[in-house]
This record gives sequence, structure tokens and C-alpha cells, in this order.
Amino acid sequence: MTTGLNQSGVSNVGVTLLVIATAVGGAAAQVAGKPWPLIAGAAIGLYFLFAIRVADQWEKIAVLRFGRYVGLRGPGLFHIVPIVDAVSRTVDQRVRVANVSAESTLTRDTVPVNVDAIVFWMVWNAEKSILEVQDFEQAISLSAQTALRESIGRHELHQMVAEREMLGHELQRILDEKTTAWGITVQSVEIRDVQIPPQLQDAMSREAQAERERRARTILGLAETEIADSFAKAAATYQDNPVALHLRAMNMLYEAIKEKGAMVIVPSSVVETMGLGGMLATASLGGAKP
Repeated sequence: MTTGLNQSGVSNVGVTLLVIATAVGGAAAQVAGKPWPLIAGAAIGLYFLFAIRVADQWEKIAVLRFGRYVGLRGPGLFHIVPIVDAVSRTVDQRVRVANVSAESTLTRDTVPVNVDAIVFWMVWNAEKSILEVQDFEQAISLSAQTALRESIGRHELHQMVAEREMLGHELQRILDEKTTAWGITVQSVEIRDVQIPPQLQDAMSREAQAERERRARTILGLAETEIADSFAKAAATYQDNPVALHLRAMNMLYEAIKEKGAMVIVPSSVVETMGLGGMLATASLGGAKP
């Protein structure tokens, strides 16, 4: 987008040259006693005021001569011919940021969401961005917003919440394919926030709670199954080896009565089966005081 001389700013260097040329012309006019040196100095100063421009280190400016493109200028000092030349607006070639938002956009599973994203982009070819796009900043913003809405419609809610990085890479790819022809590259896209309606948040919370309870019950059932399998294996072992069963019973009885003051009632049939009568009597006599 080009601007006329009356719309473009002047540089500090041009203002300084105008002051110097006018002062020199004024001094010469006083010495000569004629106004012509002052008029000539002021005219030269005005020429430099509009002819000398300055571009910062990160800036590029296109020059048009009688409406035809003649080249880029900057960074630093450059010269144009007033009235004959026109300059475009300054193109900043640093990394720039565009805020993009999509409100009440439906996901693939028809959930309305509000999404905020940040697009980091830069102009790598100032000539293309100036000559082929009328307003590349607005084009970037609108293209990013459209791509964000399209990407939301292709993904389900859980993907957008859990895979924000993947969504950002997809947006970067879509935008970069479109903007490369404009001399602009999209370096990255970051999804800042994904907002869902409060009613849906409550429903999702209840769903997550129910899912956790289901998992807990599944784990408990699995533990019960493993315990039952262990008991079945132990029963098969004891069935084929009565001595092992007796030893296990004796160990359980010992564990029960080893605490002081503990009392265990054992059926007589168990005592006879395990042969514990003599053993218990011997233990009792051994512990009696004389």
C-alpha cells in the first residue's frame, strides 16, 4: 500500500538539513545584502526534507517511481525524488504476534467452544508482501481466524483439550501454506485457552468421577479374582498333602496364641485330627511352676 508525500513522515535528518540550509542561506543573504541566498537555501532545505528518508535496521520500504516499482530501500539513509517517487508504508521484518479468537465454534462432536490462540509470524520477503497483498496484517489475522475455526470443526473436544500442541502445529501448517506466497512465514501457533460452557463442565466432571469409580471397581474385582485364584491353588496343594495342611494349621494356631493373654477355642475334632493333645499337655506341664 503506497502513500503520497503529504501522508508520509519526514526524517530527523531531513529536518536538520532544512535548518542548516536555511541558516546558511540566511547568513549568505546578510553578507550579500540580497534575499536570493536565503530563498535558495530554504529551497534546498525543503528538497532534503522530503528527499532524505531513514529506515530502521528491521525495516524495508518500497519505492515507486511514477507508479512503477523500482526497488526496496533500507535499512539506513536513502534518497528519493520528491513528487516523482512515492514510498510504501514501512515493513517490519521482526517476528510479530497476532491474537486470534474463535467464539462459540462447534467442534466435531457439536460442542460450542471459545478458543484463543497466538500466531507468531514474520515477513521474509518484503517485496512480495508489499506488491501482492494490500494489507498483509489484516490478511494474516483473518486467515488465522478462518483456519482456527476450520480446525476446531475437524477435532473433537477431548482432542482440543488434551492435544493443544498438535492443534497448534496443524494451524501453523495450514497458515504457512497460504502465506508463503505472500512472502510471510508463520513460525508457530500457540493455543492459549479452550473454554467450554459451565453446564458442560459439570457434566464432564461427573463423567470423569464416574470413570474413576468404574476403574476403582474394576481394579477391586481384579484383585478379588487374583486372591481367589491363589486360594484355589493353595487348596489344591493342601488337598494332595495333608501334612502341609496340618503344618499350616499349627502355624495359624501358634500365631493366634503367641500374644500374651490371648485365648483360642479349638474344636476337639481339630485337636484330635492334628494330634495336638499331647503337644498342648506337654507345653502346659513344662510351663507349670513347682
